[in-house]
Amino acid sequence: MAAWLLFYQILSLSIFLCPSHSADPDPLQDFCIADLKDSPSVNGFPCKPASTVTSEDFFFDGLSREGNTTNAFGTSIKQGNVLAFPGLNTLGISMNRVDFAPGGINPPHSHPRATESGVVIKGKVLVGLVTTGNVFYSKVLTRGQMFVVPRGLVHFQQNVGEGKALIFTAFNSHFPGSVLLATNLFGSKPSIPDDVLAKAFQVENSIIDGIKSKFGA
Repeated sequence: MAAWLLFYQILSLSIFLCPSHSADPDPLQDFCIADLKDSPSVNGFPCKPASTVTSEDFFFDGLSREGNTTNAFGTSIKQGNVLAFPGLNTLGISMNRVDFAPGGINPPHSHPRATESGVVIKGKVLVGLVTTGNVFYSKVLTRGQMFVVPRGLVHFQQNVGEGKALIFTAFNSHFPGSVLLATNLFGSKPSIPDDVLAKAFQVENSIIDGIKSKFGA
């Protein structure tokens, strides 16, 4: 009986002391500046030699300038992930800058590897998300207000103000990934069969063809 009691105590301790991780694994060194010339491994790029690391590896100005919003969506997304800022490699964090023209939208999408949080810097932005139970949550946010989108959930942001809008978003991954639903479904290469999409959306094949034509499929 004493042996079994000891076993259960050890098992309980192992469960509580080894919680599951919902983001990138913790690094085992101070830093690992990504060597983007090499292929990524399971959870990051190889480190470039410490002897070649400079101060510039820890700083990034790619989010400092307004982006070009003259496109179909009226938005510009500048990414501050490991590909743009190698200093983030293995650190489990990244940021984006999203600029909106009046009426601009960051279309419904999801991030498979990260939870997203964001703050409105300028303008009035409608933020919406949908749970796996098909419940829709949304709110119009203004300067200084913050939002969070749990990992993997479909969400969007839309400028509903009269002028430009700006938000900064942060992720608990150095490379969160982004699945843009419309492009993913209607612009994949090779193309998803029309019959599959027609049945999924309960429409005629001709409608699917029309949508695909807008995505170059």
